[in-house]
Amino acid sequence: MNRAMAAIIQKDFKGVAANKRLFPSLLIVPLVLAVLFPAGFVALLFLLSEELGELEQLLALMPQAELAGGVERTMAALLLNHIMPVFFLIIPIMASSVMAASAFVGEKEKHTLETLLYCPLSLPQIFRAKVLAAFSLSMLVSLLSFGAMLLVVEIELYCFTGSLFTPGVSWPVILLLVAPAVSLIAVTLIVRGSAKAQSVEESQQGAVFLVLPLVLLVAGQFTGLLLINAWFLLGLGVVCVLIAWLLLKRALGRFHYETLLK
Repeated sequence: MNRAMAAIIQKDFKGVAANKRLFPSLLIVPLVLAVLFPAGFVALLFLLSEELGELEQLLALMPQAELAGGVERTMAALLLNHIMPVFFLIIPIMASSVMAASAFVGEKEKHTLETLLYCPLSLPQIFRAKVLAAFSLSMLVSLLSFGAMLLVVEIELYCFTGSLFTPGVSWPVILLLVAPAVSLIAVTLIVRGSAKAQSVEESQQGAVFLVLPLVLLVAGQFTGLLLINAWFLLGLGVVCVLIAWLLLKRALGRFHYETLLK
């Protein structure tokens, strides 16, 4: 990555931070999914512990190694190690869509597209810079969200039980493999769509369709139809990496000046 690409990435970061409409939306989804939801769930588990007797069938889905420490702690482990990881596939997509959706259509609306095209970079390099900017933002938000979730949950569990939560092996696979791959797929598709869109709102609509399969995955977790594990995530990550590489390669090959100037 040369200085010109780094300058584009820096400009896009500053643009999102300075936008009073986009920046709050960047924070809302991670705050709700990664902090408020798990914190509220864990608190309810211990405050309503007498009502948990009906959850024995759900606890039967847990691996035997995790059925320890009481019903409340077992339920907390089910949420944090088997359900919450899926949310960290949604967070990077939603975070990256904020920047990726305005990658090129935002330049058109601000009448800075011509200036961008005159920079000392080829069109594929400009495309890669836009993708890398949105991808970096999504990963930054994901890691910060995980840190915030872990901090809040650890404090809660220590206050209720006097012990700390140990993240399962699924978390490194999610944060270091699956989430980056899924994010890169989403960013590539949204940036590509941004070049053809006539407004930022039109470009952002594509992110909704990318999230739908993940919402179904979350629903499967809650209903017990599907209980993901590290091996499932590892396989999913490898497949997503291949898809991301193919999509990026194809997008670069089909990205022309005519696409931007329509």
